[in-house]
Amino acid sequence: MKSRRIIVVGAGPVGVVAALACAQKGFAVTVIESEMKVEDSPRAATTHPATLEMIERIGLIDQFIAQGLVARYFQFWDRPARTLVAEFDHELLRDETRFPFVVQTEQHKLANMGIARLRQFPDSRIMFGTRAIAVRQDSSSVTVTVERPDGREDLSADYLIGADGGRSTIRKGIEIEFEGYTFPEHFLGFTVLDDFQSMLPCCFRNYFADPAEWVNLFKVAGDDGKGRWRAVFPTRTGETDEEALSDEAMHGRLQRAFPIAKTYDVVHRNLYKVHQRVAAKFRSGRIFLAGDAAHVNNTIGGLGLNSGIHDAMELSETIHLVESGQADESLLDRYERRRRSKRCGSSRIACSTRIARDR
Repeated sequence: MKSRRIIVVGAGPVGVVAALACAQKGFAVTVIESEMKVEDSPRAATTHPATLEMIERIGLIDQFIAQGLVARYFQFWDRPARTLVAEFDHELLRDETRFPFVVQTEQHKLANMGIARLRQFPDSRIMFGTRAIAVRQDSSSVTVTVERPDGREDLSADYLIGADGGRSTIRKGIEIEFEGYTFPEHFLGFTVLDDFQSMLPCCFRNYFADPAEWVNLFKVAGDDGKGRWRAVFPTRTGETDEEALSDEAMHGRLQRAFPIAKTYDVVHRNLYKVHQRVAAKFRSGRIFLAGDAAHVNNTIGGLGLNSGIHDAMELSETIHLVESGQADESLLDRYERRRRSKRCGSSRIACSTRIARDR
């Protein structure tokens, strides 16, 4: 295979995994990221067994597990009664996967360790503080115009992967619709240092059902490895962002759900919208969409992170098969067939979380 260059826009976990997988297959890779470093605010952290197998394939699994928490179980609770309804044990998958558990490792850790590995490839280039502002293509190449503090530049490659998030500049630049809807309620996420396992016999992943206000509770390692918990709540109808993020509302929610005799030690709070959207197409010529640039959904359980990594691995393998001469260019259409389903209920939009079988 003669040397081919791939540009990846976005240095989140999906873009970095795509870039690293491509570099390992012999491609020259350039990663473009508008921020000055990997975003390290609390985001997805749950990585499922099938995704762990993919992280193993790119050679990061031991480091990835070491920087997180292994979660064998997940539980469903009745919040008003404070009783355990059901517990699920990943060990039942022992004969199906090498990783019969979930790993709670924050997504910025995966991105950072992937970048460190990517820097070992002489044909790789990582450009932070570089914003993609326009993209164009012809039958043989893709060109993206980027902007840095010192000016603009055109970068060209054989292919481009847009992994630049839900507001994707690449998706907008190639005029692909982002079909779907936004839920009326927002989600509130609070990160606390208090130990919930000292309050109730929970595990690292917990879902509390309540007719008035559900709550989900997850433990992550934290950058210091000492552990911290994330509690996720819905907002109320008519509640303003300022009200939802206020100290009074935050501590009120936490105390109603898990009362303690002191003030919670909250180290981070955020409010985010919840979408169910999917790009009308995942491919336009030599440009592909992956991760949140292609699909966004309810964030609980890390489905967006996991499905995005599946996108990245599927895409890198597909391009490799074509460029190595093992398949003709028609195989490139398979990526969209596999990663984008044909319908999603009555809304008639594709549901990004179902992989269509391609026989």
